[in-house]
Amino acid sequence: MLARRNRRRESDHMRRRTFITALAASSAASSFAPGASSQRLHKRPIKITLLGTGTPAPSLKRQGSGYLFQVGDDLIVMDHGPGAHHRLIESGCLAVDVGYAFFSHLHYDHCLDYARLVLQRWDQGADRIPELKVYGPSPIARMTDLLFGPEGVYGPDIRARIEHQSSIDVFQARGGTPPRKRPMPLVKEVHAGDVVEADGWKVTVGRASHVQPQLECLAFRLDSDEGSVCYSGDGGLSDDFVEFARGCEMLIQMNHHFSGTEPTASYRAAVGSHKDNALIAKRAGVKTLVLTHFLAQIDQPGVRERIVHEIQQEFGGRVIWGEDLMQLTLEGSGLTGIGV
Repeated sequence: MLARRNRRRESDHMRRRTFITALAASSAASSFAPGASSQRLHKRPIKITLLGTGTPAPSLKRQGSGYLFQVGDDLIVMDHGPGAHHRLIESGCLAVDVGYAFFSHLHYDHCLDYARLVLQRWDQGADRIPELKVYGPSPIARMTDLLFGPEGVYGPDIRARIEHQSSIDVFQARGGTPPRKRPMPLVKEVHAGDVVEADGWKVTVGRASHVQPQLECLAFRLDSDEGSVCYSGDGGLSDDFVEFARGCEMLIQMNHHFSGTEPTASYRAAVGSHKDNALIAKRAGVKTLVLTHFLAQIDQPGVRERIVHEIQQEFGGRVIWGEDLMQLTLEGSGLTGIGV
């Protein structure tokens, strides 16, 4: 019986890869024409890695929400849910490589690996790298203090690593010079309308329609000379979000369930579904729609294809079914690469 289940999983895995490869080839062939990339002289493409495309439900296939953006020398994570940090390492990056972290909202499936990111970065960085810059809604500052402050959850661990000689020996072996500093992420609470600017890129903060007023829920738009990427966080269709995403080359959008199966209107308004996502992408005029945050019941052969087909009846751009560790490259205001 176990062997049969394994064969079924392997068969579904192969169908998934075939589906994604065919979809990429059919929807983005013009971007991969011979010589297309050689005609561009752009130096700072936006490289996006989908670290986690799942939900709070346990899954070995899809980890909690997390996305990695590389612009020039800067590595940025947007959300860091359970398992996203493991995917970060699998992608070839380490915590010490990440300079910026943005959190859309503080549901645990979007922020549980925040502690791992900060602590591994601090431990391995040995005071030789700048502090992590963190942006998110309230109460991200209080959460940070409750995790890493002197009286925080990890306070005793941090104190031991600062004070015990064996830990000082390891710190010095990694290139550190005592006395060791505490981890002190540079946290700024942000709200819709705020803008964070860095070297060659900026992130604008928007409002996501999700679980207000219990949680402040944000969306992020990253703009550079190579184009614009909008990440919805979690949320459904709203006029505000359509306007926020207008003209983006790429929209990374929660596609939680199959439209029409929601138990209430409130549920549909709070989470993304495929027909609403088609309207968002069409009305906003985006070029590529990347679907993510899938419930297991829609992440099935036949259902995936139906969802993409029905979206394409409404939205004329590219549609990508996201997978953990999928890599996307945005260059010259267009998608130039998809890696699975």
